[in-house]
Parts: sequence; structure tokens; C-alpha cells
Amino acid sequence: MKKVAIGVDIGGTNTAIGVVDQEGNVLVKNNIETPSHGDIDHYISDLASAIKEQIKSVKILNEEVEILGIGIGAPNGNYYNGTIEYAPNLSFQGVIHLVKLLRNHFPDMAALALTNDANAAAIGEMIYGGAKGMQNFVMFTLGTGVGSGLVVNGDLVYGSDGFAGECGHTTLVPGGRPCGCSALGHLEAYCSAPGMKRTAFELMAHYNANDSLLADKSYKELDSKMIYDAAVKGDKIALEVFEKTGAWLGQGLADTVHHLSPEAIFLFGGPTAAGDYIFKPTKENMEKHLLPIFKDKIPILPSKLKAGDAAIVGASALVWKELDKK
Repeated sequence: MKKVAIGVDIGGTNTAIGVVDQEGNVLVKNNIETPSHGDIDHYISDLASAIKEQIKSVKILNEEVEILGIGIGAPNGNYYNGTIEYAPNLSFQGVIHLVKLLRNHFPDMAALALTNDANAAAIGEMIYGGAKGMQNFVMFTLGTGVGSGLVVNGDLVYGSDGFAGECGHTTLVPGGRPCGCSALGHLEAYCSAPGMKRTAFELMAHYNANDSLLADKSYKELDSKMIYDAAVKGDKIALEVFEKTGAWLGQGLADTVHHLSPEAIFLFGGPTAAGDYIFKPTKENMEKHLLPIFKDKIPILPSKLKAGDAAIVGASALVWKELDKK
């Protein structure tokens, strides 16, 4: 009988749901809207119905299938309590006991667990991706923000309250740019996709770069893919954006190495599609900031999770980790 797990990724706009096998293949998937109405009971009912539809769909494809559990990745997800707590980009207010509410719809499910989206990506990398066999590694997710999942001695680090591993909110530049969390100078304000956009506009203003390929883009329009396309064409502003982003990210990664001494660091997210444009300056600058005992020991690697399915796959990996504990 084929054993599968359900992965749920709760985003600010959409919730992705998929059924994943033990090799990390997504057999069926779908999306529902993450609502703006703030009615959690209504949302849980919709989510449970969508999960049941996915179970029905995969059983039509393969009658000999066993659903082992549901793993959920969500912003501000607390693994210990099964809660989403004060998530800034969700309409649900305060502390939401999501696992408990969903358990009412799936009382017989063997495993049902939740964590934040970066932790889910780290677990996914460990179960299905490039970190197979590794006991100590770090995952950084670069996107709207900068998330991180820390794995030490084969276990994800949750800390005393479930919220350990917020490396994106390390202070990089004291008194620097406002971060989305309202603090100043955090790594996320410089190395996220919006951070790269801010760097591009700062550089264009500094150089009065009216000839840049990015100069005719509005602030709302510009994204990291456009910066990459311009860099490929040799645009000096775009190339400097990657150099600066790599310098900041490398500095932040060096701090993480000093704290954890990982076997490897994995990068995931839209900006990493730029390849050497981001990986090369990041590696060079990480090495520049490392203590001699760490130099030339820690590779920075691209995630091996499939970009389109990574969130679902990462969430589903929670199920296998939960079952390993039983």
C-alpha cells in the first residue's frame, strides 16, 4: 500500500494543499483562498473540505493508498502548541489553535502538526532534498521576507517557546532600514526580494542612473526577476544590487555559522534563481567574516526542493518527522 502525507501551506493570499508520497512527489494538489474575513471557523471548515477533496482525488488515482497525516506550514506557526500566533499577514487575530480546530474534522488522523513555513522548508530539505543524511544544517528562505530553519543533531531547533530560528531578524545595520516587523536594520530589510528592490532604487538615486534598464520601472512594478534580467544584460545597477545583497547575506550567514557550525547552508526562494549572481558574492562575503576555524568548510547550496511544490512538500515532511517520534 502506498503511504502518503498531506501538506498544507497557508499563505497570506492562498492556501496550497497537496498529497505527497515518500519520495517527495506531489500526486495531487489544489489551492483555496486564504480569506480576508477573519472568520477562523469558516476557514477551517473550508480547509477541511478541501483536504477531504484531495484525499478523494488521490484515492481515485490509486485505491491502495494510506493517508498518514497532515503537515501544515504557516506564518508564525508554533510547533509546540499547534497555533498560529499574531501572524501579521493573515486576517485571523491573536492566537489561533489551528491544529486543535482541524483535529475536530480529522479525529483519526495519525499525525497532525504545524510549524512555520521556513521550518517546514528545512524539514522538507532533510526528508526529500539535499540535506538527506545531514544532522546539522541551516535553511534560509528568501522571498517576501527572510526566514530560516535550523537543524541541530537531526532535530529542528524550536527553542523554549517554539519560535527559535528567526535569523532574518538579526540586526545587520544598527539604525538601518525599517523592517516589516517595525524594527530597524534587520537582515530581512536588505536580503529579501523587497529588500533587493529597495537597494536598486537607492543605487539609482545615488548614481542618478537614468540609463539603467531598471530606471523606467515603478516601485510597485519592480521585482527581483527584473533585477536578474537586467544583470544578465550587464546593467551596472542590477549587478551592484546582487553584489550588495550578497555582501549583506554573507555577513548574516557568517553569524549563523559561528552560532551553529552547520555542515551546509541551503538557500531557497525566488532570488536564488539568479544562481551565481547571488551565490558567488554571498559565499565570498561569508568567508570574509568567518573565524579561521570555519573558513572553507561550509558550502552554500541551492535547495533541491522543486520550486513550485516546495511549500507543500516541506509541510508534508512534518508528518514523517512526527511518525518517527512515535
